[in-house]
Amino acid sequence: MNPKQDNRANREFFRLMARYSPVIMLMPASAFGGYLIGYGLDYLFSTTYLRFVFLILGVISGIVQLIRMLSRDT
Repeated sequence: MNPKQDNRANREFFRLMARYSPVIMLMPASAFGGYLIGYGLDYLFSTTYLRFVFLILGVISGIVQLIRMLSRDT
């Protein structure tokens, strides 16, 4: 592989990393956000189950967003 091809491949690698690096934090961030919303509502309404409901909704929203991001590229 000559240096020009190596440089092109290196740029392509970093371009793909920049494009897909938000995918790494998508699922944990959406799950954590859902849990925080549920925890706040549990505290506000003195319940104990809303944090789990919103955790599940956060995971589902993360999956939907992940599918949207990956289907946009195909």
